[in-house]
Amino acid sequence: MLRAAYGLPLAPQQQEAFKAVAGGRLAPTNRVKELWAVAGRRSGKSRVAAAIAVAVATVEKHLLAPGEIGFVLVLSATVAQAHVVFSYAKAFLEESPVLRHHLIDATKSELRLTGNIIIGTHPNSFRSVRGRSLLAVICDETALWRDDSSANPDLEVYRAVKPALIASGGPLIGISSPYRKLGLLYNRHRDYFGVSDPNVLVVQGASRSFNPLLDEVGINAALADDPESSRAEWEGEFREDIAAFLSDADIDQCVDHDRPLELPPRNGIRYFAFADPSGGRHDAFCLAIGHREDERVVIDVLRGQMPPFDPHEIVREHAAVLKGFGLRELVGDNYSAEWVSTAYKSAGIRYVRSDVPKGRMYLENLPAFTRRTVSLPDHPTLLRELRLLERRTHVGGKDTVDHGRTGSDDFCNAVFGVLHSCSMKRQTLRYGTIGTPNANGVHQFNELDPKTGRPISRDPYRNPLSSEFNGCVTGKGPDAELSLFNAQRGIMRRIR
Repeated sequence: MLRAAYGLPLAPQQQEAFKAVAGGRLAPTNRVKELWAVAGRRSGKSRVAAAIAVAVATVEKHLLAPGEIGFVLVLSATVAQAHVVFSYAKAFLEESPVLRHHLIDATKSELRLTGNIIIGTHPNSFRSVRGRSLLAVICDETALWRDDSSANPDLEVYRAVKPALIASGGPLIGISSPYRKLGLLYNRHRDYFGVSDPNVLVVQGASRSFNPLLDEVGINAALADDPESSRAEWEGEFREDIAAFLSDADIDQCVDHDRPLELPPRNGIRYFAFADPSGGRHDAFCLAIGHREDERVVIDVLRGQMPPFDPHEIVREHAAVLKGFGLRELVGDNYSAEWVSTAYKSAGIRYVRSDVPKGRMYLENLPAFTRRTVSLPDHPTLLRELRLLERRTHVGGKDTVDHGRTGSDDFCNAVFGVLHSCSMKRQTLRYGTIGTPNANGVHQFNELDPKTGRPISRDPYRNPLSSEFNGCVTGKGPDAELSLFNAQRGIMRRIR
């Protein structure tokens, strides 16, 4: 693979091996500008990334101006993965009698070499790579990159490093296990795999194609136990059972860029609220408030506190916001800790655990995005979480929706909770005899909660013919027939 990427001649046996992982394309005759390797787990990706970085930094010749520092960057998904690549690169230099004289100094993440060249191993960040003279960029596990400020960190990094690589003529190399069919790795595979392009080479292969020492029996057992996941892990195939839950077009069309981040409360509007609590260590503590306008649902307020924080202080802040919108009740995620209900109760808010799991809320309220009947604030964290939601199809055809491996959906959960609450019509069933007083001369009227079937306590002396019961008509006796709200006589059913 590396010989082909550098345009070196291949022996007949190497030609066959190359075609097997390159989709049958012809080997390049010159060094390609981009190399993308889609490989399974334990295929030596991090070690190869380190080897390429050392080769570019020590073997190739670079023209640098006096005082200019050339960087060979290895960007990984996490700090821990970056350290793995760093350890490999440092070992290559220290253990080689030919290369060790190039190493001048080593820090926690950089290797300083002769000729004003630095090998840097860092977590991916499109901000930190700008303003450097880049001799090469090696992207490790790009399919699994995550960033709190972007839904597409791989694309952002690519855009940030490409101008510097064009200036230096250096290569861009991406090495990763596949994941879902989204992102820069998948786009490059879709457009260039099997295509004899002189500038871009894409190879794809199973773990054993790159590392034949792996246990074949163990891999086959994993494939039999979990075919979909194992095909991505060991066979190097993009997952068919995971897809983006929402398209970028659906999300963008639902964002109101002209409104402020929060809308003030208005009189005569019925608001709904949903919270996604957190203990303050790992997840965000989020609150969303919204209302319905005809067929549209407007998210008026969306707040979230990232950890660490004092959860009781957040509850008090939420209570003040809720009371400002005339709310004394809050629906929330079925959070296990009992302190959530107690804390909200002490702040004057009744906390009701949602009886609908979040995956079901996501699926049931998907039409709100496809029909553009939701108005969202231009909230960066919310939009990033929406773009990263994954829809999984399980054996038997059941779909679930959740965040990815290292993502989060706290803001999404709060918004979809409000969408669910706004879509539920509150119903009550009222029955009694209207126009016929009881023994004490008082009109008797009862009301049932449709969820529990139990009577709702009301003041028995309230006049049922007041404005609260507009539309009621008097019946002729206790045997009047049950009818709907717009019935002309008898006992009434009213939907509020």
